[in-house]
Amino acid sequence: MRFVQVIDCKTERFEDMDRLMDRWAEQTRGTRTATHSLVGKDRSDGSHYVEIVEFPSYQDAMANSGLPETERIFQEMVALCDGMPTITDLDVVRDEQLNRARARRFFHEIAVGGRLDVIDEVFAADYTDHDIAKTERVMVGSGRLRDDVVRWRAAFDFTFELDRQICEGDDVVTLWTWTGTHKGEFMGIAPTGRQCVMTGTTIFRFENGRIQEGWWHEDLMGLLRELGAHDGDAAPA
Repeated sequence: MRFVQVIDCKTERFEDMDRLMDRWAEQTRGTRTATHSLVGKDRSDGSHYVEIVEFPSYQDAMANSGLPETERIFQEMVALCDGMPTITDLDVVRDEQLNRARARRFFHEIAVGGRLDVIDEVFAADYTDHDIAKTERVMVGSGRLRDDVVRWRAAFDFTFELDRQICEGDDVVTLWTWTGTHKGEFMGIAPTGRQCVMTGTTIFRFENGRIQEGWWHEDLMGLLRELGAHDGDAAPA
């Protein structure tokens, strides 16, 4: 279960506090387990700040607290505050909007943007992928997803238009329209330079703050026709 810490404090030295948080982020790069953080300022009290830090689990939060850099920075934070900050520990029991945002990160940052480093932030290491358009319809492992993204990016310059998203429980359903220009070999078809459009639906199931399982339904045959392939000339890879 994902876990959140809410840190509540008062300070007249927020700029110093801001620099302190940047320093913590730099010093714990590669070791911290926090996945997301935001800071809010009280509109009715300019010295009142609330930081919300998200972790994949309570255990991850405790590991993060145990880092020597975290303890050192926290003591410096206390010195900047008017009184002792309060920390509230929360188990996340509902987070549909966060799941929606993470699903969008795949389409915009990873697939279109090429940020392959983000895959490990968004997907579970043992992510399971189901795709009816592939010969190997079930793939396991975020590394296989990375290979798939690299293959599509080598074959096309493309964008995703997210037409609609529906969230329910741990599932996010995305209806999308993909537009791409064929620049590299794809399923045995040499580059054509053609611009193609494909529609599809993706369902992502979330677990512990990451995408654990995905189902893809896309009009791949329509894409092949747009590329000039005849039925039977190419088979999904």
